[in-house]
Amino acid sequence: MASLLRAAATWGLFPWRGYCSRGTQGKLSKDFVETLRAIVGSPHVSTAASVLEQHGHDESMHRCQPPDAVVWPQNVEQVSELAALCYSHGVPIIPFGTGTGLEGGVCAVKGGVCINLTHMDRILELNPEDFSVVVEPGVTRKALNTHLRDSGLWFPVDPGADASLCGMAATGASGTNAVRYGTMQDNVLNLEVVLPDGRLLHTAGLGRHFRKSAAGYNLTGLFVGSEGTLGLITAATLRLHPVPEATVVATCAFPSVQAAVDSTLHILQAAVPVARIEFLDEVTIDACNRYSNLNCSVAPTLFLEFHGSEQALAEQLQRAEEITLHNGASHFSWAKEAEERSKLWAARHNAWYAVLALRPGCKGYSTDVCVPISRLPEILVQAKEDLKASGFTGAIVGHVGDGNFHCILLVDPEEAEEFRRVEAFAHQLARRALALRGTCTGEHGIGLGKRQLLQEEVGAVGMEIMWQLKATLDPRGLMNPGKVL
Repeated sequence: MASLLRAAATWGLFPWRGYCSRGTQGKLSKDFVETLRAIVGSPHVSTAASVLEQHGHDESMHRCQPPDAVVWPQNVEQVSELAALCYSHGVPIIPFGTGTGLEGGVCAVKGGVCINLTHMDRILELNPEDFSVVVEPGVTRKALNTHLRDSGLWFPVDPGADASLCGMAATGASGTNAVRYGTMQDNVLNLEVVLPDGRLLHTAGLGRHFRKSAAGYNLTGLFVGSEGTLGLITAATLRLHPVPEATVVATCAFPSVQAAVDSTLHILQAAVPVARIEFLDEVTIDACNRYSNLNCSVAPTLFLEFHGSEQALAEQLQRAEEITLHNGASHFSWAKEAEERSKLWAARHNAWYAVLALRPGCKGYSTDVCVPISRLPEILVQAKEDLKASGFTGAIVGHVGDGNFHCILLVDPEEAEEFRRVEAFAHQLARRALALRGTCTGEHGIGLGKRQLLQEEVGAVGMEIMWQLKATLDPRGLMNPGKVL
């Protein structure tokens, strides 16, 4: 690794001095900003301090690091021109969607130009017979499903936030439906990507939307989860799914964390085709009761959802109830009405804000890990014990059907020592997941905060290959610098 980094310096990679005064981060020249305006139009360029600050952070605890300019391109041609301009002048490029990330992925650690893609918000092509759709980066998850409402199709990947779909591809997002429908890796068929030097790449070929292929390297998979470090995603071809005939949600409370996660494992082993299975500890349930006006028992709880025909749902509900009752569950209840279902899942998606309300004035530090399903009870029970012993105000929620869960820790931003302790807790949890043959992040990504953990996870050779891929696609190190690697 050290030799590769030395080589990078020798090759002239990562030369930030191209646009900065005395080799440090500084303002873009007036001529450069005027060229930006010439490409996208003056109303679509800003150097105002408030706008830069808005684009210098996401929902994470990482400190704001603003860019030097923000631009809003209107089409892929402008994105290509912007990238070529920045590339030729050695100016870093930071892609920006909705800013809902949790690992500092939009922080402009070296300044540069933030390319906000939200004005490119068209649904370019819908192919209902082929179960596919092509969207620009400004299209959000909810906007797409609203557009699809009368088609009998939907896009199920649901990270909670109404994130941009291309941003979800860039971060490898998943969420509550992944246990049934997969993650973004499973639901992206093709990507249009502007490379750092302005060239345009279609990862599966121009206009193609096949369901499977054995042709060449999987370039689509390379860019899904690349966190904006290899190029700017300007369109995504997504896989759609039929809207289920019927949907039922169920909740059940348990005497312990162990009983709840054991039930998760047994439901999956019994091949019950659950669409969602979410764990909320008693702290989260109490917070959701207050924040979202629920009336759930304050105990470790599972939220479940089932999709299928009326007959199939009755069988699934019966089997799930038998399993959960065998593990000591109580208050097993279910609902078919859309209003009740929406209220329950809105509360789950707002769990972040509900937990934040437990300690007003503090910020949330959210970390996630993912382990093989068989190791989930072990790590989740241990994490709960560690959280209690730490004295932190915090909660655990998780997409436990995938072995993925989150710890939400509340931190006083003025207390540096408390923040250091929270970081240490998060890294200890990640290393415990690695020891159990899991990953340091199931869906948040690496961003700024988990780069060392990535090295521990994939090893020296894995890191060397990633650096070589980065150097090939981004030889000047200008795409979202400081993230992932």
